[in-house]
Amino acid sequence: MALRGLRVVEMAGLAPAPFCGMIMADFGANVIRIDKTRGPDQDRLGRGKRSLALDLKKPEGVNVARRLCSNADVLIEPFRRGLLSMLGRKGAPPTPPINLLADFAGGGLMCALGISLALLERSKSGKGQVIDANMVEGAAYVGSWIYSSQGMFLWGKPRGENWLDSGAHFYDTYETSDGRHMAVGAIEPQFYEELISLLGLDAEEVGQFDEPEEMKKIIAARFKERTQAEWSKVFEGKDACVTPVLSMEEAPHHPHNVARNSFIPSVYSPDTYEPRPAPILSRTPATLPPGLRAPQIGEHTIEILTEAGYSKAAIEELLAGKIVADAKKKAKL
Repeated sequence: MALRGLRVVEMAGLAPAPFCGMIMADFGANVIRIDKTRGPDQDRLGRGKRSLALDLKKPEGVNVARRLCSNADVLIEPFRRGLLSMLGRKGAPPTPPINLLADFAGGGLMCALGISLALLERSKSGKGQVIDANMVEGAAYVGSWIYSSQGMFLWGKPRGENWLDSGAHFYDTYETSDGRHMAVGAIEPQFYEELISLLGLDAEEVGQFDEPEEMKKIIAARFKERTQAEWSKVFEGKDACVTPVLSMEEAPHHPHNVARNSFIPSVYSPDTYEPRPAPILSRTPATLPPGLRAPQIGEHTIEILTEAGYSKAAIEELLAGKIVADAKKKAKL
C-alpha cells in the first residue's frame, strides 16, 4: 500500500487525531497508538493500529515515548494540554452531523493531508517539520469557497435566506407521505425544469425565481402526496438532482454503493457497515483484512517494546513499576 514502511506514533485522543491515524493505517502505515495505562477502550477509529499502554506522567514513561519517536516518521499529537509542552435535529429535516465538518474534515483529514505534504517535501529536502493542524482553521479552509463566494448571488443574505442554506425552494429537503425525505438540488435551469416536470407541476405557476416561500409550499405539498420509495422511482435515472435521504442503515445497500463496494461490514455491531477507505488508488489501494478492529489498550505493549530493543528484564521492570500496562495480563487478572 502507499504508506507501507511508514512509522507513525499516535498519542491517544479524541476524534481528529485517531481519524488521522486511521487514515495512515488504512493506507499501510505502521501505527503505534500510545494509550494511558488506565481508561476505557472507546476508540472506534483504531483499526489496523497497535496499542502501547504507557504512563507519560512518569519520567520512565517519557523515555519510552522518546525512544519510539526517535525511530518514527510521524508523531500525531492531539494537543492534550501539557502532553508535549445521532444525527440531525429531532422532528426537523435532516441536517449534517456537526462534528463531521470540524473534527473529521477540518481536523483529522486536513492533518493527514499536511502529513502527506510534509512527507513528500522530506523526499526532496531530507528534513522533517511540524504540521500545526487545528479544527478551526481546517474547517475554515474546507469552507474556502463559501468565503470567496460571498460577493456572488448565492450569498449575502441572512442565514436561511440564501440559495444553499434552505432559502431557495429548489435546494432543500422535502418530507414525503411516509415521513421520509427527498433532497432537492436543482440549481441549473435544465435540472429545475426536469424537477417541475416530474413533480407534475406547471412551470408557469412554479417559477424558479418566484417567491421561494410560496414555491416551497407548493412543492412540499406535492412531495407529501407520495412515499419516498414512490418518488425515488419517479426520479431514478433522471437529471433533476433529486435523491432520497437515506439512513445510515440504508446507505450501504443503495445500488450505487453496492456496485462500488463503498461500504464494508463493521466488526463492532452485527449487520452494520462502515465506509471503506477513500480515495481509491489504482496500484496501491488500501486493503483491510477481514475482522480488523481497534486494539485493546495495551494489547501490543510487550511486542512494541521488544521491537524497540527493550530486553525481557527491562520490560518486566517497566510493568512492575506500572510505567506500562499489558492488556493480556489485565485479562488474566
